[in-house]
Amino acid sequence: MDTGARTSALHVEDLRVLPGGRRVRFDVVLSRKRQDDRIEVTAPIVKWARVRSSTGEYVQRCFVRTTMRLGPVTREIEISLVSRERMLYRMLIGRTALERHFVVDVSRRKALGSPPRTTRKGKRPA
Repeated sequence: MDTGARTSALHVEDLRVLPGGRRVRFDVVLSRKRQDDRIEVTAPIVKWARVRSSTGEYVQRCFVRTTMRLGPVTREIEISLVSRERMLYRMLIGRTALERHFVVDVSRRKALGSPPRTTRKGKRPA
């Protein structure tokens, strides 16, 4: 996970606007190692907005609404859908998603502990 930008962004593949222009369909790849581990998602478009990319250029991006759960906090947030293929982290949590609920301590790693190990199908081992 990355942070620092104002808005949140999620790496997606095969982004396409559905007929009517109000919904999008995209793939979320669950593992860098196993590209076939993916979920196809359909969501309503919240907005299109101009965003400054990591290269400093302004680009139009599609935003959707999703539920973010980080530790004990669950929030509805808006995320832009973009290719973050070349980035180290597949998701960027923006300041607006973190405000009033979190303090970022850059000196710590895995402050909430490591995620539980999962099997190939995404289920926890018995």
